[in-house]
Amino acid sequence: MKLGLIQMGATLDKQDNVARAAAHVAECKAQGADIAILPEIFNAPYSNEYFAEYAEPQGGPTWQALSRMAQENQLWLVGGSIPEVDEAGKVYNTSFVFDSQGRQVARHRKMHLFDIDVKGGQSFRESATFTPGNEVTVFETPWCKMGLCICFDFRFPELARLMVLQGAKVLVVPAAFNMTTGPAHWELMFRQRAVDGQCYTVGVAPARDEKGCYVSYGNSMVVSPWGDVVWRADEKPQVHVVEVDLDRVEEVRQQLPLLSARRTDVYTVEQKQP
Repeated sequence: MKLGLIQMGATLDKQDNVARAAAHVAECKAQGADIAILPEIFNAPYSNEYFAEYAEPQGGPTWQALSRMAQENQLWLVGGSIPEVDEAGKVYNTSFVFDSQGRQVARHRKMHLFDIDVKGGQSFRESATFTPGNEVTVFETPWCKMGLCICFDFRFPELARLMVLQGAKVLVVPAAFNMTTGPAHWELMFRQRAVDGQCYTVGVAPARDEKGCYVSYGNSMVVSPWGDVVWRADEKPQVHVVEVDLDRVEEVRQQLPLLSARRTDVYTVEQKQP
């Protein structure tokens, strides 16, 4: 399976952001990608000041553009994330997934909102605008089951474990770590989750803009089920296609049977039903 990672920045011009995303998805196709992945909040500046203003409903202009990108390029598309507004006026940080016919096959609303205040570092309160989602997102593809979450979600090992227990062999994470959390935890977290779940982990970040309202760490990456970094970007805008060997997942799980050796008679991680 070939994954196209799109590390791009966002400006104040939504239409330009979406148009550049479309060009990058086409570039992924030209490089042979089966699935293209956009970064978190790719169509708007990453700021509470803009989230509500740029929010669109499911089926809105950006959603339609993503559907066309998938259909026209005949590939699967994880549409990073965008600010989504529902009928009640609630705003979510939402990722839509489309198959190669342009049909929506999954939707993930960010469950854990990025509310932090690091002494001497970054302070941000995503809950000032966004409402949290409540669903664990795993979807079937022609290659394997994949799990999807957004940025801060991935800090919670219970969520990653639930996606793996539901059959995910690849965990995809559109994410915008900053210059405080990125250097400290970005690689560590993706390698940690890959080893814990014995799966591929894929982080796709916005490119870094030192003059922007939010400075992303960048460094999009793919990690193997053994915890090896398969590929890692720097901070600049780029498109890169990475081939992953899904047989490696089963090899690692057979060699080191962590999932089957869990003591479910003593502890469990379960998804609560609504």
